Amino acid sequence: MNSQLKRYLFWFAHEHVDFRLPPYWIVDLPDENIVHQIVSRAISIRFCLELWAQGKQNEDLHNSLKAYSVKNIIGEKRSFKIAVETFCKHFSQREKVDKIESFSYLPLEGPVKLKNPDITLCYIEYYGLDPNSIPEQPYEYFFGRWIADGQRELIKKLSLKTRKFIGNTSMDPQLSLIMANQAQIRKGDLIFDPFVGTGSLLIAASQFGGYTFGTDIDFLMLHGRTRPTRISQKIREKDESIAANMHQYGMSSYYLDVVVADFSYPLWRTDLRIDAIITDPPYGIREATERIGTMKINPVIEEHQATSHIPSKIGYGLNQIYKDLLCFSARHLKLDGRLVCWYPLFRDQYTEEQLPAHPCLELLANSEQVLSNYTSRRLLTYKKIKEPKATDESIIMNLTDFREKYFALREETRKEKRTRKATERARRREEWERSNKEITER
Repeated sequence: MNSQLKRYLFWFAHEHVDFRLPPYWIVDLPDENIVHQIVSRAISIRFCLELWAQGKQNEDLHNSLKAYSVKNIIGEKRSFKIAVETFCKHFSQREKVDKIESFSYLPLEGPVKLKNPDITLCYIEYYGLDPNSIPEQPYEYFFGRWIADGQRELIKKLSLKTRKFIGNTSMDPQLSLIMANQAQIRKGDLIFDPFVGTGSLLIAASQFGGYTFGTDIDFLMLHGRTRPTRISQKIREKDESIAANMHQYGMSSYYLDVVVADFSYPLWRTDLRIDAIITDPPYGIREATERIGTMKINPVIEEHQATSHIPSKIGYGLNQIYKDLLCFSARHLKLDGRLVCWYPLFRDQYTEEQLPAHPCLELLANSEQVLSNYTSRRLLTYKKIKEPKATDESIIMNLTDFREKYFALREETRKEKRTRKATERARRREEWERSNKEITER
């Protein structure tokens, strides 16, 4: 290792493990400034240590730590504490104290201070990822000096429980923030969500300094007139809106606006350029997949009906939604701009070749969030690599309609449950009749 570099340990939370390299990173860096830059954006990282020692055996850890020169780093008379962390195993307080006392040889001359010490040291035992198969001894031991925490507190700050305006499909704040990071949003970037809903992704984008705007075909949702999502709420408050959410988090200056619009129809100027698009298109399960249209041939709207006419809607299939989304991204993203979106599918059907593709967009990341035994959704991150030509079209594999198969499978499951219940009732009745017959014969 280069003598000018120091070794750091980035320790992750045990959540959304498919969105990162679990469960920790060991990285050589020139100074702590880079560490602080990383953790200032990191949602999945719990904390970072300057790594002083590690080992496969407890003895190896202590020998490594004794060989590491820490006296000048710790300094004299500085208050300290030693924290004990485990991954996939729980320790009692007595066990933690015993482990802390095993480091009594360290040159720690200052007082112990459990709150806000001058220096925090951390001892970690890693027991793997499977809570159902915990080994007797850890796979790895680590010890080091705490440098900084990640941005886990943002998950609580942006919690849906305390948010002013939410809907049935409001995105979880942790996933929203991860999407914003996948899009590499920087201060001053222009961010668009074409299926904006209640604006959860706009909040995450503005948290990192992005100027945000969006569209949605649902007039009632954008105007806060849909049925309240919270069970305890009878009617929506008059000021419920995306703008109210942005004001709640002090992000009003980053909020441009939202527009009621059908994404399948061109709305924006051809020279519009966007830094990033982050979105969660509707799947047709909890939110309808609709666009403006009619099944009538050559429909005519009379002049006296024009001012009060409400356009009819028809189905907007997932394949067409993603074709429109990728083509729009290819046209309106800046070069190297990113599209981050969710794609639902059935797990037994999945291959990477079936994912939406476009000649102008390179797929950079593809992470799975399991939804049920049968379904999951993939968080896809694309980067625009070239400007589109007239011949460029998006490629959408012709998969079974997700909504159609979802409800068909659910109905099949219900039938199976009804059959099992009927069989169980018949079995119990047969046992009851046999038992009565035996009693009568006696």
